[in-house]
Amino acid sequence: MADAFIKDKIIAQIDKLPYELQLQVLDFTQRLILKGIKGEELLKFEGIIPPDDLQLISKAIEEDCEKVDTNAW
Repeated sequence: MADAFIKDKIIAQIDKLPYELQLQVLDFTQRLILKGIKGEELLKFEGIIPPDDLQLISKAIEEDCEKVDTNAW
C-alpha cells in the first residue's frame, strides 16, 4: 500500500496537468498494475518532461544519490 505522502504528491502533480495528460497518466498506471509495460510502449511519453525539469532531476541525482555513507554499515 502506498504511503499517503506519495499519494498526495502524485495527486498534486496530476492536478496540474491538462485533462488529456491526466488520461495518459491514468492509462499508464493501469497498464503498470494490470500486466506491466514494455519499454517501447513508454516511447509515447518521450519528451513530456520539460528539459529544465530533467536538468533539476539530474542535478538532484548527482548531488544526493552518488554519496556513500561509509558509516551506514
